[in-house]
Amino acid sequence: MLSKNSDEWQIVHIPEKPPIPPNQQPTVNVFASFVEPKHANALIRRLNQIAPLENLRHVKRIQKRNVEGKTQLSVILCLALENEDHSNNLPLDVLELTNSYQLSPFITKVYKYAATSKEEWEEQCKFWPTSYHPPTYNIDGISGFADEDSHSIFEFMKLAIDMAKSGDGLVVNAALIVDPSGHQIIASGCDQVRSWHAPPDMISNGNSHFKQPASATFSPNVSNGHETIFFSRLKLGVCCLNPWQWSSQQLDIPSSCCWHPLRHAAIVAIESSAERDRHLFPTSSHSQEKSSQHMESSSACSPAKKQKTGLTSVENEKELDAQSGDASMRPYLCTGYDIYLVWEPCIMCAMALVHQRIRRIFYAFPNPNAGALGSVYRLHGEKSLNHHYAVFRVCISASVAP
Repeated sequence: MLSKNSDEWQIVHIPEKPPIPPNQQPTVNVFASFVEPKHANALIRRLNQIAPLENLRHVKRIQKRNVEGKTQLSVILCLALENEDHSNNLPLDVLELTNSYQLSPFITKVYKYAATSKEEWEEQCKFWPTSYHPPTYNIDGISGFADEDSHSIFEFMKLAIDMAKSGDGLVVNAALIVDPSGHQIIASGCDQVRSWHAPPDMISNGNSHFKQPASATFSPNVSNGHETIFFSRLKLGVCCLNPWQWSSQQLDIPSSCCWHPLRHAAIVAIESSAERDRHLFPTSSHSQEKSSQHMESSSACSPAKKQKTGLTSVENEKELDAQSGDASMRPYLCTGYDIYLVWEPCIMCAMALVHQRIRRIFYAFPNPNAGALGSVYRLHGEKSLNHHYAVFRVCISASVAP
């Protein structure tokens, strides 16, 4: 889905699977046959027992057409091999069924995969009827953005782009974690894979930004759209564009340069968000520590004393919570938050955002080398994950690109 705004800005939804032109969807061969309407129900019940369409659950078993004012029914008998063209190769049970009802099998094509859009579904039904189930999750933006929401997204992306620019012409990745319910910036961070003469206590500061020597910059091959124009005059230090580049450059720089390969912009922002929660809700963590201490001490007591100590622990925890009304308001990780990244994240950063329960990801530039959300992989489409976020690319105008 595409949302447009003046000044050439656009917001593009990145689907969980690469889009396939409706007329280029893969198909498979099946045996089918015309049937008498009075036999249809009995045939389908029997076919579901002896030849279930396990890998074609989106395909409807029966097709109904109106031919010259009469109803014509066709039913799928079973799958056919790719180069199969003779009904004698039907499974024995299916062959017996076709003989008993005097059917005349023929081979036709059906679409191999379920439709992911209404356009794909309409194209599939031209061959054979299929079912279409739109996404059940409801995340704002998948079907488009209102003008007010689009303006807010563009403003946050502009802030991220400004963060990505350093004073010496070096560009790094930058991240903003935002609470969309109040349009509030929760945390921010820039790439900190290396820092030049940085004291150790500064490395943990999620909002700090370190200038880097030219000899330690990355030079990934990027040549898409606005990137070609702007990257030609800037030095790139974007960690996600080449996550392993640090390993070959670490030996070529002075020992006074601090290295940490995991401190990409998204990771730094996540750490900053966690530090913010610890600062705003200190009694929440204190309550957990107290509860843990009581549990440990009770484990060494007799059963009767264990019960008493356990009740005391609960009472103390309630007292701590009562003293701080905000403790129950502490957010769970980054649930419900959005993150704005100048560059598409790598696999490591994208997976960290899954664990943080991020709701939506917005990025401005694709990552053709190691992009995890559209360019190379589509991690948000991995069904085995226990959390899924929506992904959008913000196509920015030439006037604000880094």
